[in-house]
Amino acid sequence: MMRAPPGLSRLLLAARGWGRLGAMSRYSTEQRGRSNSPDYRLYFKNADGKYISPFHDIPLFAGSEEVLFNMIVEVPRWTNAKMEIATEEPLNPIKQDVKKGKLRYVANIFPHKGYIWNYGALPQTWEDPNHTDKITGCCGDNDPIDVCEIGSKVRSSGEIVQVKVLGVLALVDEGETDWKIIAISADDPEAQKIHDIDDVKKHKPGYLEATLDWFQLYKVPDGKPENHFAFDGEFKDKDFAVEIIKSTHEHWKALLHKKVDGGTIKCTNVLVSGSPFCCSDEDARSIVQSAPAFMNGDSVSPEVDSWYFFPKSSSRSSESASSNLKSHPFF
Repeated sequence: MMRAPPGLSRLLLAARGWGRLGAMSRYSTEQRGRSNSPDYRLYFKNADGKYISPFHDIPLFAGSEEVLFNMIVEVPRWTNAKMEIATEEPLNPIKQDVKKGKLRYVANIFPHKGYIWNYGALPQTWEDPNHTDKITGCCGDNDPIDVCEIGSKVRSSGEIVQVKVLGVLALVDEGETDWKIIAISADDPEAQKIHDIDDVKKHKPGYLEATLDWFQLYKVPDGKPENHFAFDGEFKDKDFAVEIIKSTHEHWKALLHKKVDGGTIKCTNVLVSGSPFCCSDEDARSIVQSAPAFMNGDSVSPEVDSWYFFPKSSSRSSESASSNLKSHPFF
């Protein structure tokens, strides 16, 4: 019997700063608002106890050699709540996405339960919605670049993990370029033998196929069409992925130095040298303290654990997938 690990307990561990060895020991998190509600927020502090923006103040590179990258974990593996960096709020805390007034949870499409990797983002990156990608022909999705961490540990929301980049998938989501970086934690037992996308195929057979399937179908239960991919769904290698990351890092630099129009993106930061959006420690503290104090909220509806089934075939259409999709309790 499969059971998802209790997400709230992981959030509590992260909020108390009980990070695992490595990057998380340099950062801690603080919960505000009511859990399992639209006003829940997870704010970040650095090792000096100063409030920071995870989007802007945590370095992209986890060292001077630019080999490892810092990853911000938004969603632990096997969980369903769509937690994400609040790009349009000062200091960019993690919050749960809301659609049509309701908290958003990803559906479980058989045989998957929730997210099938630790899911998150790379700091100091931005997929510019005003920039047309030469490869995909689509503009960016206005978010930091996404990461699927495929290591053996289930991580915590708000955890900062040093990862090795292995490859990338080019998802085209509702007409926007939405790159998905494939990575593995540097401290994972298998990290010493997995260095590129072909190593994933060798040592974790079926994982990339499951990833493609997951991204193609995850919006179908909401009545939306299947997603599509550039390169016919081919995963590109590490070198290709690193170039994409560096490109989004340059777009972020332009954003933080007001060289491009960021629209509703909040660029408030504490540590980015020369940025006109840099604020004082006191201002950052005031932003966090203006949010409601943390309190326990309601439990998550059992419906979130439902499994969805529908026939699979290479010739299926989005409409047939939606019409044949059925929901059953997840046990």
